[in-house]
Amino acid sequence: MTSIEQGGDGADLLLMLHGLGATAGVWSPMCAQAPAHWRGRWLALDLPGHGEADREPSYAIGQCAAAVARVVLPHIAPAGRLVVLGHSFGGVIGLALASGWFGLLPHRVFGAGIKVAWSDEELRRMEALAAQPARRFATPEEAWDRYLKVSGLAGIATPGCAAVRRGVVHDGEGWRLAMDPRANAVGKPPLDELMTLARCPVHLGRGAGDALVTMAQTRTLDAGASDLGPFGHNVMVEAPERVWSWIASFEGAARA
Repeated sequence: MTSIEQGGDGADLLLMLHGLGATAGVWSPMCAQAPAHWRGRWLALDLPGHGEADREPSYAIGQCAAAVARVVLPHIAPAGRLVVLGHSFGGVIGLALASGWFGLLPHRVFGAGIKVAWSDEELRRMEALAAQPARRFATPEEAWDRYLKVSGLAGIATPGCAAVRRGVVHDGEGWRLAMDPRANAVGKPPLDELMTLARCPVHLGRGAGDALVTMAQTRTLDAGASDLGPFGHNVMVEAPERVWSWIASFEGAARA
C-alpha cells in the first residue's frame, strides 16, 4: 500500500520519485504546473518506507525499484510512453528502472540531484541512523522542524504546505517522522553500473546550489548533465518551471 497522487489524461505517463526522507508531496509545485507542460498523465507515489507507503524488510535499491514497479505497472498504457523523473534517491531508483529488469522499461529517465560521492563517515552515519528507533517529539512543531531538515526542505517549505504532506505522523507515543529509519541503510548506490545497464536514454541534472553533489561529479556519469540553475538540492520545489524546461528540452511529450 502506498499513497499515490495522480492527474492528467492521455497515454503517456510521467512517474515522479522523491528523495530519501521526503514524500510524493515534494512534487506538488510541479503537479500544479503539469497542465501547461505535460501531454499525458502524471503519477507521484511515496517510496517504500516513506509517508504512507508500506515498511519493507529491506530498502535495497533493487527491492525499492521492484516495489515501485508493482505499483506503477497497472497505470502504464500499452500505447503510451513512460518517462521517469527521480530526485536524489528517487533518481537512483529511476536508474534501476532504466535497466528494464523490473517488468517495465521507461522511454526516458531524468535524475536530479543524485549524490555521487560518499565518504566512509557519511555511510557510517547513515547506518547509525538506520539502527536507531524512530525519534518521538512532544509537539508537532518539533517534529516538523526535524522533518524539514531531514528532507532538505528547511527554508523553502513550511509545515502545512502541500510539499511536506504525510511527512510527520502522530502515534500513541508522540509525533515522529513518517519515514522508517531503516531506510537510511540503503548504502552507496552502484551508479556506474546502473548507468551502464540503462536500456533507455538517461539525463542527469543538478542545481548550482546543491550542497550534496557537484557538477563535476554528476558529469562523471553523464557528460552532458544539465545545469538546473541557481537552486539547491530540491530544485523541483524551488523552481518547478526550470525542471519542466529541462524535461521539455529532451522529451517531445512536454509542451513548450
